[in-house]
Amino acid sequence: MLTEPAPSRTRLLAPGRNCWRVAPAHRFKLLIDADAYFRAIRASIRQAQHSVFILGWDIDSRVRLVPGGADDGYPEALGDFLNALVEERPQLHVYVLNWDFAMLYALEREWPPAYKHGWRKRRRLYFHMDASHPVGASHHQKIVVVDDKLAFAGGIDLTRNRWDTPEHAPDQPLRRDGDDKPYGPFHDVQAMLDGEAAAALGELARIRWSRAGCKPAVMRNKAEGGDDLWPADMEPDLREIEIGIARTEPEREGIAGVCEIRQLYLDAIAAAQHSLFFENQYFTANVLHDALAARLAQHDAPEVAVVSPQNQSGWLEQATMGHLRARIHQRLKAADQHGRYRMYCPQLAGEQDGCLNVHSKVFAVDDRLFCVGSANMSNRSMVYDTECNLVIEAHGDDAQQARMRAAIAGMRNRLLAEHLDVEPETVRQEVESRAGLHAAITAMQSEGRTMITLDPVVLPQIEALMPDKVMFDPETPINPDELIAQFVPGHARKPVPRRLIGLGVFGILLLALALAWRFTPLREWLNLSSLIALARSLEALPFTPLAVMAVYLVAGMLMFPVTLLIAVTGIVFGPLYGALYALAGSLLSALAGFGFGVWLGRETLQQLLGRRVNSL
Repeated sequence: MLTEPAPSRTRLLAPGRNCWRVAPAHRFKLLIDADAYFRAIRASIRQAQHSVFILGWDIDSRVRLVPGGADDGYPEALGDFLNALVEERPQLHVYVLNWDFAMLYALEREWPPAYKHGWRKRRRLYFHMDASHPVGASHHQKIVVVDDKLAFAGGIDLTRNRWDTPEHAPDQPLRRDGDDKPYGPFHDVQAMLDGEAAAALGELARIRWSRAGCKPAVMRNKAEGGDDLWPADMEPDLREIEIGIARTEPEREGIAGVCEIRQLYLDAIAAAQHSLFFENQYFTANVLHDALAARLAQHDAPEVAVVSPQNQSGWLEQATMGHLRARIHQRLKAADQHGRYRMYCPQLAGEQDGCLNVHSKVFAVDDRLFCVGSANMSNRSMVYDTECNLVIEAHGDDAQQARMRAAIAGMRNRLLAEHLDVEPETVRQEVESRAGLHAAITAMQSEGRTMITLDPVVLPQIEALMPDKVMFDPETPINPDELIAQFVPGHARKPVPRRLIGLGVFGILLLALALAWRFTPLREWLNLSSLIALARSLEALPFTPLAVMAVYLVAGMLMFPVTLLIAVTGIVFGPLYGALYALAGSLLSALAGFGFGVWLGRETLQQLLGRRVNSL
């Protein structure tokens, strides 16, 4: 039987150390999966009278919060819904702050013409792309604050491909993206709270809004009374409690970094007596590995259960974050002296790839502490991206602690119940009657939908290429000069002056070519028909492949569009030889451009490109 930890009189939460502040809330509820969250947020925003703040890693104006239809008299799409509210209520101000994303995510995002259309109509609906972060960092907080009275924080963005129900049915007809294409089951968690804690999140949102360079937002709503924004059909998990707000903020010019979430994790791992339960999209943070490895080596080590997706999203994440997770996992297995560490994956019946896409960021310590937020268990979430987590800690007299411990255990048990396809009461009974958390999970495992043990392996071919510290998941802010230095070998950094003359001549030639293209018949001669005629003349030569390669080489150095050359090559030489010529020519052209850059040297390029381009 799992022994109940003794009530703790010492608070783990310490403002200024592992949290920003601790604030009271009248109610708190854990919203599991986006169906519950999206319904709650639409219902609360619909009642907004003063202000709405929406902060996100990704926000899509086209997302339908209730895919089956809200039927509340307002437009379905998020952008149109907010515009309608602003039009209806002259006193309402809505602030939408989206991360100014890296181009790596461009194909997954709402493109500028679309979001400008979505947020276009009303003066009091303010939309801004937040680029006020260091190179390579991101704004990862997912916060919504309504009238400074009700707030949401967690791992769910108001964007596409997030909505799902706890059933995660493989044939769910409403789980479709903006192009009406189905996407796989998706699991995430958000928290809802009110009171002073909600107002504190409103303050945090205003700070972010100001640092993004936006004009000042409206002051905090301090009006008493008014409509109760809490959705009537949602019973709180806890009432009259204190909630800790922990942050990660990267170091920036003039602003010190904040690593409260990292310290919270470390303090929680050190304080655990019986169990540590983690449910997280990533598991790659070296500092957390070191802390867990140290605990697992002790004779009184707590059980450590990590719930994680079987595969990361896409081949790039799988080859980077997935490999880093496998490395951490294998090292923890080696450090586990008493068989207390396991990794699990929720398995869905009838799904092609087997396991549920876990995107949540949750952890529980014994029945003493519960945390939900935006921070992954990754290096960048510990130091580099903006993050916000909410923390509940059992404290007070014996009766108060008992009430809070029951609620904390209940929230953890609800998550396990969803993954194991059992009732939360079944989880409670098994955990209380078994020798530990792992034994309880093993007893509830079954065929079909369940939770299976996961053992990601390190692939030697990737391990040989992957350093301990990689730019995909940095432990410290990225210095642009150091990043360039990793990819430009030392021998390429050669003196500047002897290359400047050649570079100047090359620049003059390019300028002359541009002027010729603009003011002479050159642009009429180099059209598709003339290029095809040129290619056919090359076809008759005995050294056709070499001639084609030469054309690609010269055209590449003159910045001629390679796509046009590829089209001509395919038309003239056919699908087989055309593809081979185009591939070889494109590679040769790229290699020549790279060699030219190496010859110029890094310092030459930095001086010639200027400060703005170097900063980019």
